[in-house]
This record gives sequence, C-alpha cells and structure tokens, in this order.
Amino acid sequence: MYDFLIVGAGFAGTVLAERLAVGSGKRVAVIDRRPHIAGNAYDYVDEHGILVHKYGPHIFHTNSSEVFAYLSRFTNWRTYEHRVLANVDGVQVPIPINLTTLEALYSRPFTKESAEQFFAERAESVTSVRTSEDVVVSKIGRELYNKFFRGYTRKQWGLDPSELDATVAGRIPTRTNRDDRYFTDTFQAMPASGYTAMFESMLAHPNIDVMLETGIDGVDRSEYDQMIYTGPIDAFFNYRFGKLPYRSLDFRFENLPSTQHQATGTVNYPNEHDFTRVTEFKHLTGQEAESTTLCYEYPRADG
Repeated sequence: MYDFLIVGAGFAGTVLAERLAVGSGKRVAVIDRRPHIAGNAYDYVDEHGILVHKYGPHIFHTNSSEVFAYLSRFTNWRTYEHRVLANVDGVQVPIPINLTTLEALYSRPFTKESAEQFFAERAESVTSVRTSEDVVVSKIGRELYNKFFRGYTRKQWGLDPSELDATVAGRIPTRTNRDDRYFTDTFQAMPASGYTAMFESMLAHPNIDVMLETGIDGVDRSEYDQMIYTGPIDAFFNYRFGKLPYRSLDFRFENLPSTQHQATGTVNYPNEHDFTRVTEFKHLTGQEAESTTLCYEYPRADG
C-alpha cells in the first residue's frame, strides 16, 4: 500500500517523490510508460561511448538559489554556459542577435548606440502587438525577422509567426552588447555525471518504488491512497474532449570520427534544410573522446 502513486518519472514527478518520501516519510510508487526515468531529460551513453540526450539538448539554468541548492544534493556540477550560432547568409553568427551578429552580417562595426539606431530605423510600427510576427518586426524590422525567425518558426510550429501568439517569439531577446550566451541566468551548469544519474540519486530512497513501462491501468486503485499525475492532460481524460495539438520532434543521431565538429553546442538552421538545429553533446558534457555525436532535430506535426 502506497500513500502516493506518482505518474511520470520526469522532473515534476521525481521531485515530488523525493520530497514526499524524505521530507514527509510517505510511501511512494513512481510509474512511467517509458523504459527509463528522467523524462525528456534522460541521457545515456551511446554505442560510441558518447553521453547524449535522447530527446534533444537539455541545458540547466535558473535564477533560483533554492532550486540550485536542492539539486546540488543529488549531483555535482560542470559549469557550462550555452552558446548558439545561427546559419544565416552562409555564415554562422550568434543568436540571440547581438553586436557581433550585426557586424558579421553587415560588415561594419556596431556600438550599443548604433545598434539601437539600426533597429529603430528598421522597426515597423505595429498598433496592436498580437502575433509573434508583430513582436519581432516591431523591434528589429522585417529583414532580420526573415533571416532569423520566420523560417525557423514555420518549421518548428508548422505555422507562420503571423498565426502564433506574441508570447512564442517574445521569449527571444535582442541584445545591444556582446553577450553571446543563450541564457543569462545566475546559475548555469550541467549535472557532472548526467541527468539520469541525478534522477537515480533523487529516487534512491527505501520509501520510493519505481515501476517502468507501466501505465495507470497497470496499478490497482486499491494499492495507493492519492495520485499525482504529471502526464499529458488530454490522455488523463481519455481524450474525451479531443486531442490537444502537441508538436513533436524526430531526433536523428550521427557519430563522426572527429573530436569536435561545431564551434558551439548548438547551431540553428532557420532557413535551409528540414531540420531546425544540430547539437553536439560534447560541448555540453565536457566529455573527451576520439569521436563526436550530433543530434539533428526535425519538427513533426504529431507528438
């Protein structure tokens, strides 16, 4: 008999299991339909000996000292600041757009002041900012919008930015300095031994039982008192209100006989190719090996 059945062994389910078991002395069963813990953050060593993320790159970053201190109980950290390049006009330039990006594209020097003027001269007047297109063109104009945002968004979402809510593109900043980090959070690091090892440490308590390849229908209601569900909400209701329009990604891995292939962990391809980005995991993990594994992300309509 369990006090709690937790459906899903990802971040939410695992943190709740650990807190209930250790903090409150509860008996907890954690189930997951997948054959592994850690949810979408699951990582593993591939057949070439490279630590990879099965579901694309997961970069840890937070401004919360409480969150960082809590997870530090279960892992050591490797300091890592994620940097992303975008393949635009035949060159690879930093994204988010900054002074270095502008100088590479327009072959002239920029300062904070000249960059602000450059954006202001190209920004379009938008009476009511409602869509993702509105957000970008009202800040930096249509030329940069077409170079960096429109193609990537159409591939990722299957919709034009003019069809998407303003919040989708509103998360991506434009900078007038030379900060080429993708994130600016106070705490930026990667679990030293990987995410899966961190999750294993969190779940390693005698009050926690983990059952993989197990759905709700595999557990009798009489075996637990309360349930915490962390899966897709439409599935919980047996799709009685229809399916939510989730998007998905097809991850394709390639191993190359070289120690390094890319200049940064991730390179975006907003305009050419069917994939949106390519990640080289050794940048993230700091692993040293004679070969390197890349991950190509192809957006899909069904998820």
